[in-house]
Amino acid sequence: MHGTARLPSAGAVPDTPGMTDPVRQLRLVVTADDYDEALAFYRDVMGMPSLGAFASPDGGRVTILHAGRATLELTDPANAAYIDQVEVGRRVAGHIRVAFEIGDTAATTARLVDAGATLLAPPTETPWRSLNARLEGPGGLQLTLFQELDPNDQAASPDPPGGSRLS
Repeated sequence: MHGTARLPSAGAVPDTPGMTDPVRQLRLVVTADDYDEALAFYRDVMGMPSLGAFASPDGGRVTILHAGRATLELTDPANAAYIDQVEVGRRVAGHIRVAFEIGDTAATTARLVDAGATLLAPPTETPWRSLNARLEGPGGLQLTLFQELDPNDQAASPDPPGGSRLS
């Protein structure tokens, strides 16, 4: 998991015993005042292909972008503050921050800043062995770009701050 522990590979889906109708997709819906700017940024600059685009009767628009595998990372305020301190040096995130695993944090950060994102913190190596950068993107989203530095060593991640793994 971004922030404290490693996840199984992208193709692996954890087994949930007794679950008869598990969640099939996480869809984060962002209402962006400048729809065209947000669409160009996330689709064209970040490289998220369009899965479909639709219009409402009043001319409103929506585009669904493929963002790879999705996870829901839940944290308490103390751990959120710790992550902000490691990645940015101060508390900056609201209650929602979107994290994207990418292959090259430095290059992607530069590309996104060139496309209009605001740099909050440059790529920084974390205690959990990822290279993370923090940006403010279109649609009012705070973004973390993270690159796993030991992608083949799932056991390399240290215990989360203040103790041991919960699972």
